[in-house]
Amino acid sequence: MLHVTGAFFVVGGSVTAGVLNVLAQRAQRPSESALLLRLIKTAVIVIGIGAATTLIFGLWLWHELGFGIGTWWIWASIVLWVISNALGGVGGKHQERARKLAEQLAAAGDTMTDELRALLRDRRGNALSWLAGVATIAILVLMIWRPA
Repeated sequence: MLHVTGAFFVVGGSVTAGVLNVLAQRAQRPSESALLLRLIKTAVIVIGIGAATTLIFGLWLWHELGFGIGTWWIWASIVLWVISNALGGVGGKHQERARKLAEQLAAAGDTMTDELRALLRDRRGNALSWLAGVATIAILVLMIWRPA
């Protein structure tokens, strides 16, 4: 139950962060973007709790249910877990830079600039975050499917 709850935290937090990021990109004023990007910090806390919970209880279940050390889909899930967290962390740093610029612009007249728009819509930074989501979905597929 706790392993599945952790998975819900990861998925729920990831979806929330993705939606907030898209809304920040579409905002008309830097203050709006800054607020939405600040809210992502709460989603990241939920993701972190879920990531730790899934790993801890997933490893415990691995042992408790008697799966062998060579169970490839569990190893694949662990590798994807590391990849997802790494990509999410790097993508989050990109969002943090955008938040700081948005807050500076909000304090200096709250006018959107091309620099902030470009940072919010940066393909590399956003792709890293979306790829973290894809890796998370792949983990879910492996956990539900559990191939032999």
